[in-house]
Amino acid sequence: MTQYTSVRGLSRGLQVLQALNAMESGRATSQQISELTGLHRTTARRLLETLMEEGFVRRSASDDSFRLTLKVRALSEGFTDDERIATIAPPIMGRLLQRVAWPSDLTTPDGDAMIIRETTHRFSPLSFHRSMVGRRLPILLTAAGRVYFSMCPDGEREDILDLLRSGVGGEEQKAIASNDALVRSLLRRVRADGFGSNHGDWAAQSKIGAVAVAVVAQERVLASLNVVFLSRAVTLAEAKVRYVPELQNAAEQMTAALASESTPINGER
Repeated sequence: MTQYTSVRGLSRGLQVLQALNAMESGRATSQQISELTGLHRTTARRLLETLMEEGFVRRSASDDSFRLTLKVRALSEGFTDDERIATIAPPIMGRLLQRVAWPSDLTTPDGDAMIIRETTHRFSPLSFHRSMVGRRLPILLTAAGRVYFSMCPDGEREDILDLLRSGVGGEEQKAIASNDALVRSLLRRVRADGFGSNHGDWAAQSKIGAVAVAVVAQERVLASLNVVFLSRAVTLAEAKVRYVPELQNAAEQMTAALASESTPINGER
């Protein structure tokens, strides 16, 4: 329940935008919009002209049809890749939880750390934490951070290293980032394996193990997806066999879901 009644005019305006967006040709007359939305033709026309005045719709002088403008696409500019991936992830992560039982986290980069954007900890019977969204995971000490670090563009990787060498991410990460041989070894291992891992490597969480894969869309690494477990209960060899294929499948589902959301607005290709 909301505190205030809905704004009918806004709801109708959104109906018109959705109807225009659904037109195969990318354009429609006010009569067609009326028929598609169920709005009275005069109401549909008034809404279209209002949207035109605001710059979201333009009218063709030749056939009096209306079509969307690029200003509509600008409405989505504030909806970042982080938000997109976090929006499509929950049902996929729910299915992953049913198959592996151990909890998983979806993480995205945030300066010197990976930040948890979505999690199944609160649903997993094997979880040892509950409030996880918003927590920060060290990049060079966790499976999620290591796979992102190894798969991201070279320039971004160097920026991360510069930041960690300054000590922002703590002394453990500073020591690794300052050791070129260790960094090269980490990159080789993760790239050869195709996934990131940690098994008691993070001193603050020494009883925890994890494996993680990168979520890639349009050749960009957007996030990491992990499975977290107790290191005494699952070996890395077991995790590789049991959980990595499941993670890869879930990551592919996320990539496909993101691709299906990326259809251009009709008429503005």
